[in-house]
Amino acid sequence: MELSKGNAEIQVGIADYKVATSPHRLITLGLGSCVGVALYDSVTKVGGLLHIMLPDSTQFNNVTKLAKFADTGIPIMIEDIKRRGGNPSRLTAKLAGGAQMFSGLDEKFVLNIGQRNSAMVRDILCRIGIRILAEELGGNRGRTMIFDTSNGQVTIRTIGSPLKVI
Repeated sequence: MELSKGNAEIQVGIADYKVATSPHRLITLGLGSCVGVALYDSVTKVGGLLHIMLPDSTQFNNVTKLAKFADTGIPIMIEDIKRRGGNPSRLTAKLAGGAQMFSGLDEKFVLNIGQRNSAMVRDILCRIGIRILAEELGGNRGRTMIFDTSNGQVTIRTIGSPLKVI
């Protein structure tokens, strides 16, 4: 987790998140079955970007990397957004990732992780009342997600496709 000021691009690693204010751009690479969750308060221009790997931490003992999971990563990022002046009641979400990266393999082996990640993120956001404005989920290609905190715009770079703004 990193709280930043100033004009910069901030990289968000796998199983991590960052919170920043305008005019930062938060960028995460390698969204295959992982899901990128951008949360934004358009009034204070505070936003966060989370790169989750797995849907549910309850299946694991001694979880130390909370941002790795949707069920723990989303709440901790919201708390950091609050500390930066964001209001949870004004947050909106944009999502990307959740691909099926291992086509051709036994589905029991890969456990549809991209689909499960996407479903868990949607469920958590719905339960806490955060509206999803846009999403670019599924498919079978990796993505890069670029989140501009000055306006809430998210640009998706998908391998083999043109840029898409959501």
